[in-house]
Amino acid sequence: MKSIGDHIKQSRLALGLSQADAAKKLNISTPAFCKIETGQTDLNISRLLQISKTFKVPVMQLIAGQSEGSNSSEELTALKKELIDKEEEINKLRKKVIDLYDKLGI
Repeated sequence: MKSIGDHIKQSRLALGLSQADAAKKLNISTPAFCKIETGQTDLNISRLLQISKTFKVPVMQLIAGQSEGSNSSEELTALKKELIDKEEEINKLRKKVIDLYDKLGI
């Protein structure tokens, strides 16, 4: 599993920035940025938001390595369909239970 630092590095490379360029945009030193990418420094929320804004990527992409257009939307659609199917199955089973109660006179 990749770390947040790896995802930050991928985003930086996608922009064609060096570590020095990225550090300059974030107003931090190059060694400080290097420590972020290598995981030697724990990120706080405000720094993560700053990187997200500066690199113009969603925070979720930095955290989980998922871009907005990735498989997550396809997975979400599949899960919604599965949920609808399960709800229909539950409704059919409820009807069967009600019918059984009626037959038993309960």
